[in-house]
Amino acid sequence: MSRKLFGTDGVRGTANIHPMTAEMALRIGAAVGRYFRRDHSPVHRVVIGKDTRLSGYMFENALTAGLTSTGMNVLLLGPVPTPAVGLLTTSMRADLGVMISASHNPANDNGIKFFGPDGFKLSDEAEMEIERLIEEGVEPAQPQNIGRAKRIDDGRFRYMERVKSTFSPGKRLDGIKVVIDCANGAAYRAAPEVLWELGADVIPVGVSPDGRNINKDCGSTKPQTAAETVVAHGADLGICLDGDADRVIIIDEKGQVADGDQIMALMASRWADAGRLAGGALVATVMSNLGLERFMESKGLRLERTGVGDRYVVERMRQGGFNLGGEQSGHIVMTDYATTGDGLLAGLQFLSAMVETGLKASQLTRQFETVPQKLQNVRYQAGQAPLEVDSVKAAIAATEAELVGSGRLLIRKSGTEPLIRVMAECEDEDRLNTAVARVVEAVEAAL
Repeated sequence: MSRKLFGTDGVRGTANIHPMTAEMALRIGAAVGRYFRRDHSPVHRVVIGKDTRLSGYMFENALTAGLTSTGMNVLLLGPVPTPAVGLLTTSMRADLGVMISASHNPANDNGIKFFGPDGFKLSDEAEMEIERLIEEGVEPAQPQNIGRAKRIDDGRFRYMERVKSTFSPGKRLDGIKVVIDCANGAAYRAAPEVLWELGADVIPVGVSPDGRNINKDCGSTKPQTAAETVVAHGADLGICLDGDADRVIIIDEKGQVADGDQIMALMASRWADAGRLAGGALVATVMSNLGLERFMESKGLRLERTGVGDRYVVERMRQGGFNLGGEQSGHIVMTDYATTGDGLLAGLQFLSAMVETGLKASQLTRQFETVPQKLQNVRYQAGQAPLEVDSVKAAIAATEAELVGSGRLLIRKSGTEPLIRVMAECEDEDRLNTAVARVVEAVEAAL
């Protein structure tokens, strides 16, 4: 059985359009509640967090109805970062954690992510079983066994204290001016407060959510506003989060942007020097730059690659006993501290490096020379399958053959949006542009 609802990071889509409807959220809530009540113990608990999207209220209520109908007691956290849900699922001894968010997507989208009792995202097998329960329908609990719902007011503060505890012991951020861009999302209060409490001079951006402006012209996918703010204020650093704060992009004092690959390279090198990089390896996806792989090899370390999606990164980390991984997009996973990507935590790790070395951000964000890389997206409609068209297959095969020995080509469907992602790397930028253009033209023609 293949998954129909779940993508690379839960269920996601446009609000009020299948599958992201209130009716489907209720059914999903009932199915996941039934799945996690299999042991028939008397008390079952689920924590639910959300970002700042207007549709979050609708999905929060629908999920709560479905979960309580199967006997789950629901603890509502309100707006908190995704990593806070992973943390609080375990600390509150819950059977399940739910995050209502479409991450970096526009405000009209929304999604539902699930965490198991260990704080980690669910496996493919668990998601397939939940989909089966959704299709078959779930028998509700007896009236006397219906669950309760309760608001938890201090979830944000619990998360903040955990994040602060990971910062260099005894160190402060006095004298460091930090621009923090919260994308008008889930960390709009937690992130600036954590930095201020550690002593930083904080300049907040994207901290006025109205339900419709999450990720709009701000955040990790659009860091230009934060970069301009860094330069205008003479800040030492910019930290850009996405809508649910599980991604981070760093901006140096010159306004230059550093992606997840450069951040991971810095952390891997520092952790290896300190003898704390488990397995001598960093786990990243097939999207990470070839320059990162060469950098790791130059340090006598390994780069382990996975499919795209932080969930697959975490699965490989757990299988191999590794403690550092992530994605070029800015998901940085440090299992010594958290069960999923945490943008604020990663930002603090970068600040720790600045404090401990005395170096400027620009001296820390250029760990390796990148191999020229180009990514172009092609949007498609439901029911279309351009990658199955013979002309597209032929264009891909011919392009791969031309890049042998000098680069690589990666074509994939996005797991979170209806996009075909065409990515290539090559030392020769003319060949790089030609390679991407050929495949994109073939895909567009097929559509």
